[in-house]
Amino acid sequence: MDALELLKQDHQKVKGLFKETEGAENSKKKQLFDQIGTELEIHTHIEETVFYSAMEKHEELMDMVAEARDEHAEVRTLLQEIELLGSDLEGLNSKLTELIETVVHHIEEEEGEMFEKVRELFNDEALEQLGKELQMAKGTQHRAAS
Repeated sequence: MDALELLKQDHQKVKGLFKETEGAENSKKKQLFDQIGTELEIHTHIEETVFYSAMEKHEELMDMVAEARDEHAEVRTLLQEIELLGSDLEGLNSKLTELIETVVHHIEEEEGEMFEKVRELFNDEALEQLGKELQMAKGTQHRAAS
C-alpha cells in the first residue's frame, strides 16, 4: 500500500473514533479517548519519523512539514491536558472538542495540500516503498503500545 493511502486509512480510523464520541456516555468517551490517544500517538510518531523525514528532503515541502510538526505538537499537548483531567467530565468534553477540531483541520490540510504535492514529487514506486517503511514503523509502535 502506498504511503498516502496508509496515512489516509489512519485518518479515517481516527475520524471514525471521533464520530463514536458524539452522544456517547461519559465512561464510553473516556474509553474512546484512550483509543484515540493511542492511535494518534502511533500515527504522529510514524508520520514524523518516516514520512515527514522523507518529505523534508524536498525544498517545496519544508514549510508544509514544519507546519504539520507544529500541529502534531499541539495535538500532543491536548492529549496530555486531557489525560490530566482525570474525572473532570466537563473538561473532557471541552478538550475533546478542541482535539477533534485540531486533528480534523490537520487532516484536511495534509490530505488537501501536502498529499497533492507529494504525488507530484514522488513516483508510485517511491510511495510504495515509503508505505512499507510506515507499516514497519507502525507495527513496531503497536507492539510498544501494548
